[in-house]
Amino acid sequence: MPMVSCISVSLVRTRSTIKAMRKQFNAGNNRMDIKPIKTDNDYRTALKEAEALMAAEPGTPEGEKLDVLVTLIEAYEHKHFPLDLPDPIEAIKFEMEQKGLTVKDLEPMIGKSNRVYEVLNRKRSLTLKMIWKLHHELGIPAESLIKPTTQTNI
Repeated sequence: MPMVSCISVSLVRTRSTIKAMRKQFNAGNNRMDIKPIKTDNDYRTALKEAEALMAAEPGTPEGEKLDVLVTLIEAYEHKHFPLDLPDPIEAIKFEMEQKGLTVKDLEPMIGKSNRVYEVLNRKRSLTLKMIWKLHHELGIPAESLIKPTTQTNI
């Protein structure tokens, strides 16, 4: 999923959660049994509680509580378990494998087959034009493609 879509989905979910919290507060039920996740123990407790609420219907008090918990859990995970972006060449190879692509399929994005082999064998760096095309054609996050390769023979 492209980064912009992830951010958009997260923003919509956060706005929805805030609206649910306001609705619950304005309805006179201003007591929430949810607290910030500050420790690993708080995190594990929140995960167990979210798991118990997974069958909750959207729009119900349980569903709204699940939305709030998921937002808090995601914030904690983003801060404490950041995901490192994959190496650009490994990301390309992964997409090739997942989509059953060959070197010939990459030619419109990278250039003639010898250039594709040079890129895949780390003999040639990706250009901005290649990055743009790989991002748009294969959906590889641009952030991953611009990351310096871990093993360069250039």
